[in-house]
Amino acid sequence: MKPLDKIDRKILHVLQKNGRMFNVDLSKQVNLSPTPCLDRVRRLERDGYIEGYHAKLNAEKMKVSFLTFMTVSLDQTNEGVFEGFKTAIENIDEIVECHMVGGGFDYLIKIRTESMAAYRQLMGERFSEIPGIASTNSYFVMEEIKNTRFYKIPET
Repeated sequence: MKPLDKIDRKILHVLQKNGRMFNVDLSKQVNLSPTPCLDRVRRLERDGYIEGYHAKLNAEKMKVSFLTFMTVSLDQTNEGVFEGFKTAIENIDEIVECHMVGGGFDYLIKIRTESMAAYRQLMGERFSEIPGIASTNSYFVMEEIKNTRFYKIPET
């Protein structure tokens, strides 16, 4: 795998802002002719720097603007409980992110629903059935200050 050079980093920066950009336009922005530019993009995809291209949807229009963060502590910390929890979480569409963390709890979860009522229904019907949960704490977002999927591209 070839290390990133200045042009690779510029390609990643530009595509991160507009993944639908035509290769001709991208090549102009990074000062490269179209064919070598496309070769670099394909290499960046093949090497795993680019994992995919996505549309950013408007949460309010999609009726999922009620945002909640939840911490979860498990009653046991063994591989079987971790795997059971992971499998259950992967099947709940309202959970948009789940991270195993170190510290005072085991998981930090980001949940998007239409309303508090929809959140409560999710907790009562689906989340409460997940085995191994000792406790949860929910934090309801009052204002979303920053929501981005852009990464700072390292210089070297």
